[in-house]
Amino acid sequence: MSIPPLRASLAPSLALVVLWSSGFIGAELGTREAPAATLLAWRYLVAAAILVAVCVWRRERFERDVVRRQVLLGSLAQVAYLGLVVGGVALGATAGTTALIASLQPLVVVALAAAVLGERARGAQLGGLGLGLAGVLLVVGGDLSSGDVAWWVYLLPVGGMLALSSATVLQQRWQPSESVLLSLTIQTLTGAVGFWLLAVVDGSATVPTTGGFWTAVAWVVVLSSFGGYGSYLYVTRTQGATRASTWLYLTPPTTMLWAALMFGDRVTPLGLVGLGVSALGVALALRSPAAATADVRA
Repeated sequence: MSIPPLRASLAPSLALVVLWSSGFIGAELGTREAPAATLLAWRYLVAAAILVAVCVWRRERFERDVVRRQVLLGSLAQVAYLGLVVGGVALGATAGTTALIASLQPLVVVALAAAVLGERARGAQLGGLGLGLAGVLLVVGGDLSSGDVAWWVYLLPVGGMLALSSATVLQQRWQPSESVLLSLTIQTLTGAVGFWLLAVVDGSATVPTTGGFWTAVAWVVVLSSFGGYGSYLYVTRTQGATRASTWLYLTPPTTMLWAALMFGDRVTPLGLVGLGVSALGVALALRSPAAATADVRA
């Protein structure tokens, strides 16, 4: 796979950062109106209906092997990841801190890529990722010191992050040739089935009538499902798993500032220090030669 230079890849990468951040904002926006399972069930039903209609119009072919791969990826990257992340937000974890926990993904992807894909990371890249981890721990520590949320709530986004990391490495290993549209459609259908089953089981399979809820659904369908996951698949395929995951380190500062402006979420001084450390780690990791070559198989 030929990886474009940093300047050429900057626009889609920055779009990924903003659109991925919108999912955490949408989670807080929607869970103020309805349970997490209700929000996710309707989000995926609406998104799946639109995507299937587009696939039919484009005459996309749903081949058996493609469906099997994408259902597994969707179960990890959509159902497990979003179910645990949005569940954590619903239980009180702030959008910014949840985004920062999710941004630990590059560390996990580097470790998994070394074990599964045989990729090697150089010292500068590992140092940058380590700085990112230090920033995450500073911000989470600041949140826990406030005593507003039980410590175990933060284990939910941790589990979601591990699921997304696994999906990222699997996608890199399989090198899918199907279109981003087809991949996104099958994964979204998988999410719709999974979240409606969850909503039925926990009794939240309802039809909310508030305008705020449907505004949140429109938000997460357009910005997060189509924009966030679409750009994530694109950047992963064009820049590689490690580099795409490293960009996600920039979603926490984007989300924290966005949430502070939109919801009045508190940003602690320790949190600001952590954000700075994480940003420095991203810069170091992306400037490392390994960041541009770690995803090229010999």
